[in-house]
Amino acid sequence: MRIRLLGEITAHVDGVPVDLGHERQRCVLAALLVEPGRPVPADVLLERAWGDRLPQHPRQALYSYVSRLRQTLARGGCTVPRRPSGYLVEIDPLDVDLHLFDDLVRRAGGPAQSDDCAVELLDTALELWTGDAFGGLDTPWLNGIRRELHRRRRTAQQRRDDLALRLGRHATVLDGLLARADAEPFDEALTGSALLALCRCGRRAEALARYDQLRRHLAEDLGIEPGDELRGLHERILRDAPDLALREPATVVPQQLPPAPAAFTGRTGELAELTAAMQAGSDRAAGPIAVIGGVGGAGKTWLALRWAHEHRERFPDGWLYVNLRGFDPTGEPVAPAAAIRSFLTALGVAAEAVPADEPEQAAAFRRLVDGRRMLVVLDNARDSAQVVPLLPGSATVAVLVTSRRRLTGLVAAHSARPVVLDCMSPADAAELLRVRLGAARVAAEPGAVEALLPLCAGLPLALGIVAARAATDPHCRLRTLVTELRSRPTRLDALDAGDLAVSLRAVMAGSVRHLPPAAAELFGLLSLGPGPDIGGTAAASLAGCDPGGLRPAIRELLDASLLVEESPRRFRMHDLVRLYGIEVAAAGAGAGSAVERLLDHYVHSACAAAGRLEPLRDPLLLPAPLPGVRAETFGDRRAALAWFAAEEQVLLSAVRYADGAGFHRHAWQLAWALVYVLDQRGNWHAELDVHRAALRSALRLGCDTAIGHAHRGLARACTWLRNFDEARGHLGAALDAYRRLGDQAGQGFVYRNLARVSARQGQPDRALADDRRALAMFEAAGHDHGRAQTLNALGWHLAHLGEHEQAVARCGQAIEVQQRLGDRHGEGLTWDTLAWSRHRSGRPEQALGCYERAAALLRDQCDRYQEAVVTEHLGDAYAALGRRSEARAAWLRAAGLLATLGHPDARVLRAKATTGAH
Repeated sequence: MRIRLLGEITAHVDGVPVDLGHERQRCVLAALLVEPGRPVPADVLLERAWGDRLPQHPRQALYSYVSRLRQTLARGGCTVPRRPSGYLVEIDPLDVDLHLFDDLVRRAGGPAQSDDCAVELLDTALELWTGDAFGGLDTPWLNGIRRELHRRRRTAQQRRDDLALRLGRHATVLDGLLARADAEPFDEALTGSALLALCRCGRRAEALARYDQLRRHLAEDLGIEPGDELRGLHERILRDAPDLALREPATVVPQQLPPAPAAFTGRTGELAELTAAMQAGSDRAAGPIAVIGGVGGAGKTWLALRWAHEHRERFPDGWLYVNLRGFDPTGEPVAPAAAIRSFLTALGVAAEAVPADEPEQAAAFRRLVDGRRMLVVLDNARDSAQVVPLLPGSATVAVLVTSRRRLTGLVAAHSARPVVLDCMSPADAAELLRVRLGAARVAAEPGAVEALLPLCAGLPLALGIVAARAATDPHCRLRTLVTELRSRPTRLDALDAGDLAVSLRAVMAGSVRHLPPAAAELFGLLSLGPGPDIGGTAAASLAGCDPGGLRPAIRELLDASLLVEESPRRFRMHDLVRLYGIEVAAAGAGAGSAVERLLDHYVHSACAAAGRLEPLRDPLLLPAPLPGVRAETFGDRRAALAWFAAEEQVLLSAVRYADGAGFHRHAWQLAWALVYVLDQRGNWHAELDVHRAALRSALRLGCDTAIGHAHRGLARACTWLRNFDEARGHLGAALDAYRRLGDQAGQGFVYRNLARVSARQGQPDRALADDRRALAMFEAAGHDHGRAQTLNALGWHLAHLGEHEQAVARCGQAIEVQQRLGDRHGEGLTWDTLAWSRHRSGRPEQALGCYERAAALLRDQCDRYQEAVVTEHLGDAYAALGRRSEARAAWLRAAGLLATLGHPDARVLRAKATTGAH
């Protein structure tokens, strides 16, 4: 939808006119659109649209008009919601000509904008006017706004005319100048511009006649003489002064750098890296080139300008700067030819002396800078193709480029040195807030500052917007901003300072807008991933395509700095980039099925990995994955463990996500697959967390199998955390579920878990009774694997009760079954029990060989946790024999194994090795 206010008020949807209703309804629309995005209270709307001529039932009339406008604007995708503070129209401000005009004028006045581009922008802005603003609508408020808008229009016209005269385009603006001078005969600045244009067009006599006419009008109507500036111009026209004609300026030292960033903090490492990159390229025939890359809002321009100002003395012949607007949210990138013309102007070349042919313009630029010690800053480049024509090719000229893309072509073909800009460290981010807000403001709310840092995720633009909002509103409490930012659906709204240049959403949109469609779609889908990163096969499942077919889109996202490859085929998104990606995904189709494909990938891959780690564990019966899902396969235990290590945080997040998003089957099945690795790492709090989510999902499904598994997982975590009563409660609920199913093996595992609780409580006799019940269940079910586990456990309990002969007999029975099943892992655990029994029966020297055999079996199965347990027991046996050095070596080896898992008991074992206590 496009709406015009600079003339008769009209609206078009895809070029088709829309009926906006009668005069008063259009008044209401204008009153809302003058400040888009800002709610207008009903009382203010009434005053703006009616003034003091209110209808008989004003609010009823207003509601009627708003309701009709809501229906009309909905055709163009615009809404008119009512907020607590009033009504507003939700529309892109640049779809309203009034705000597009202001934006074009603002851009034309930018400090780095060339005169050529500024004139083009101003011409575009002025062409938006088709008559008096708001047409013939008449209220006191509209009349006041109309006068202000017309003043801004006259200012833009004068600026355009001044620039055009400077560029030698006097002929193109002359007619307009004369017409406006006739309409406003007492505007001396306007008359002066008209006189200068007449002179340069060879109409000197007409210029003198117009001056005489103005002087008479001023004397007769106002009794005054023309001002000094206009009189001086008149005298120069009389003398035919040479300075009235366009001249070739003398060679100048361009100083186009924008001001240095006032609140720059941190980035010391990146500044040093940039200096090293520039020095390393200083001996090149074409001069050094450095490329600062990073996600939008990372502070690339900030860093470039800081470095440039710190090293100004290295470039005494000048500094050229151009904003190439590669990702500008409101316009197209600057063409290389336009950038070169701006450089030529800065270097002192008169407009009429600029070659007409673009290759000749580039050649002239290179001739002018050749041999001069200069710095060229090419800011916000779209791609390598935009940059290459602007390279000066001189050994004395350094080039500093910033871009959201990696500009691989520039690095490969022109030996540019990349400097990757990542998020700020927490310390630097905190310092930035302190500098921007002042130490007193930060000290007053230290807790709020600490909460703000992770919410801004180290992105300088986000930190700057938060600081700006707080600084411009002294009554705004930092904790209020924390509350706004903590809501993920509205965090990007809070990171908007009311200007497209400082809106995080607009910055991200500028990056995504230039992506190929397939990459843009993938960007949205990848943001839906539940974990901190995503692997290549998982990404392919999410997109529903072959991994090879995904690579071009992945490369696009990597090049655009919207994705980071932290290790081979593992990709991460910045937290705030992900939030924008979620909005992109929500606007598309197929997000739900994409997420289900991803969860299918994780469930099938995790269950396959769990099967490698515990091949005798009863597998889950999984439904076939959705079409397009690629599950991982694992050749051995090492591959399965490596996959779990890489995916652990993702899988934990996936369980929580699946539970909250209604994918309940995926939630409990993922939790089931994670039990072994979480136990290995001693990550019992995570085990508790995921099985709580699994239980919620299982109860919603009403599936007893899921309920039983979830309760058992919770009981396992509670047992390790010594919450024994809670563990028994969960196991009672699990037993009920398996009884309803008639699942004897399931009941056997519950009794096995109850025995573990009793053993952890130091109650071996009670544990023995529970495991005897478990053995009966396994024997009734014909479940040999469960039977072997329980025989081993019975040996352990009997050994604790001093019944060592019975313990050895039970262990022998267990080993016989395990060898028949090929259960080398279970056999290793049983040899540990056997060794422990011999150790405790006063035969530690006989235990040594059993421990070593147990450790070898578990090492072969890549079970570092159980290998560490056995190695600790081995150390205990050495200590009992008085072999202290061998005992300490075994304990330290066990501590090292646990440390590789991140297990908390590693510290305990190190202390044990230090003190010798056991």
